[in-house]
Amino acid sequence: MSQFRTGGFQMLPTVVKNLLIINILLFLATQVLLNISGISLNNILGLHWMGSEAFRWYQPITYMFMHGNFQHILFNMFAVWMFGNAIENVWGSKRFLTFYLITGLGAAAMHYGIVYFDTIQDFNLLMDAFLANPSTETFATFNREFPFQIYPGSGLSSSYKEATPYLTNLFNGSINPNDIELSYEFMSNYKQYFLSSMNVVGASGSLFGILLAFGMMFPNAELYMMFIPIPIKAKYFVAGYGAFELYSGIAGSNDGVAHFAHLGGLITGYILIRIWQKYDSTFKLL
Repeated sequence: MSQFRTGGFQMLPTVVKNLLIINILLFLATQVLLNISGISLNNILGLHWMGSEAFRWYQPITYMFMHGNFQHILFNMFAVWMFGNAIENVWGSKRFLTFYLITGLGAAAMHYGIVYFDTIQDFNLLMDAFLANPSTETFATFNREFPFQIYPGSGLSSSYKEATPYLTNLFNGSINPNDIELSYEFMSNYKQYFLSSMNVVGASGSLFGILLAFGMMFPNAELYMMFIPIPIKAKYFVAGYGAFELYSGIAGSNDGVAHFAHLGGLITGYILIRIWQKYDSTFKLL
């Protein structure tokens, strides 16, 4: 960044400082608990699909403070500090924290909204069709669209091994009532397993809201990015990053990144800023 200088601003304002502390402490606690007792804080505090048994009311907030690995938290926290300190210094701590939390909520809503229409809606329709009428036909239809995804070590992996023979019989056209009854029991458990397996963690949604705000506040600030020898103006960086996330989301990248959550943070941030501009006379981008 060559055109923006913090000057007399705080390099580590209150909210940014506390966000860094909370995220780092929770990351360390996650690693310690997982290694010592096998307890996964990411599973407890990460955001699950609201229709699953694993969902808890507090997860839409707590997921923003959890991270999957060291690289994940390192990148997110560095970016929160790099861009967030400028925004908090201009807006003040209260508005910045409000913006951070709301963009995180918007990111979660967009991510699971897309997941619902792309996956969960069809999954529930086909699964419920089988559970309402267990038969070789309804099972085969479900299995073609949603092949089983059961990870080793999960609570369902052992019962899946036990269920494999009668599931295979059912798929191959068996009309043995015992196969249908046992399959129904397994599929009921698998429905909750599948819905609960979806879990989102990370501050990336809020971070993308911060990036959007920075691009709007300091559009001509020059950013020097790794592996790129020339500076990029903030407005072009944000626009390009948003386009990349949209492409990655539509292309269905299997990189484990919630691209639509990132877009949700960008879009929510833009809407919130425009609302403040229109209805809050005390708000100024600069």
